[in-house]
Amino acid sequence: MSNASLWAGALIFGLAILHTFSTAWIERLGHRFPAHHGTFHLLAEVEAVFGFWALVLFVWLAFAEGVDVAVEYADTRNYTEPLFVFAIMVVSASRPVMSVARALVVRLATLLPMDEAVARFWLLLTVVPLLGSLITEPAAMTLAAIMLLPLVRKDAPERFKYATLGVLFVNVSIGGTLTHFAAPPVLMVAGTWSWDTSFMFEHFGWKSALAVGLNATALTVVFRRHLILETHEVAEGGRDVPLPMQALHLALVGGIVLFAHHPPVFMGIFLLFMAVAAAYPRHHDRLVLREGLLVASFLAGLVVLGGLQQWWLEPVLISLSPDSVYFGAAALTAITDNAALTYLGSLVPGLSDDFKHALVAGAVAGGGLTVIANAPNPAGAALLRGRFADGQIAPLGLLAGAALPTVVALVCLKAL
Repeated sequence: MSNASLWAGALIFGLAILHTFSTAWIERLGHRFPAHHGTFHLLAEVEAVFGFWALVLFVWLAFAEGVDVAVEYADTRNYTEPLFVFAIMVVSASRPVMSVARALVVRLATLLPMDEAVARFWLLLTVVPLLGSLITEPAAMTLAAIMLLPLVRKDAPERFKYATLGVLFVNVSIGGTLTHFAAPPVLMVAGTWSWDTSFMFEHFGWKSALAVGLNATALTVVFRRHLILETHEVAEGGRDVPLPMQALHLALVGGIVLFAHHPPVFMGIFLLFMAVAAAYPRHHDRLVLREGLLVASFLAGLVVLGGLQQWWLEPVLISLSPDSVYFGAAALTAITDNAALTYLGSLVPGLSDDFKHALVAGAVAGGGLTVIANAPNPAGAALLRGRFADGQIAPLGLLAGAALPTVVALVCLKAL
């Protein structure tokens, strides 16, 4: 790849990030120019941003390097993560799976000595993110986001909504570190650095669990008066889903998670799910196919754009000390996917154990600062954004909401 294309890739990546901070303004332009509202609305979809700019990059490469080079570059990207997030998001959001998850949360909520709405809210921001260490972070994000809908009312204060979204994103990012296979930034290095589940729990897991609990508890205490369970908004239709149907869908989720690194297998399982959903429509609500495809487009675009950022990101990382890389990784994660950062680190030979620990800890701690910081974030944003003003999640609002939870995560992972 020529230097001109590398610089063009960095410029286009920067424009994509700038675009994500401009979606609310673009949406307002759509209202100002109604004749082109559809175009502006599409460009205001956060999940469509990186897919759009990936197309721009492809056109540039075809013009500057030739069509064959552009096609080869696109063909050599790894799209496993976008496909997996799409599949697990759609299946996890189905009524049979949600009915089981909701029943468990309701049951646990009745055991806690507090108001049911408060108990559910706390559980959704603690237990479900930590469950991501088993069912993977994208599945945990999907379950938590959907079950938070009745608690995050449209008429609630915006500061409450952004604080909730910030805690959710941060807690999911760090909640997947109890094992070595559930969090994308951990998965990128676990095999190369020989990190197994026992290592993860000893060095990351219990600290992350503490931070998850502190974040959720503080948020629940501060905003408890805004927690009113609007039961008419809760999808209760899942109660009539037969037990065999629930068991089948849980098995499908398990199969997708088990074969998360083998697209032909997990997409085959997904197609089986689609067949079952078509055969038994009475046990399924509307599938979140549109939301899932938008999220997959976002992540695929990030894969394409991120592939040309190694030339400047890697020198930045290796020039830092372990202490500097800890905070540097958290900051860089805000503008790049945290899995991309740790993957770059795994390519550098001879890193010290302190450096490795600092890189991963910083990457997961900063995973809630922006929508692009962690792979499951776009799924949560797609499911919850309808609760926000104008149906848009303001990047600065999310950054403010995630700031304190991120500090808590950084302190727990560093000081303990």
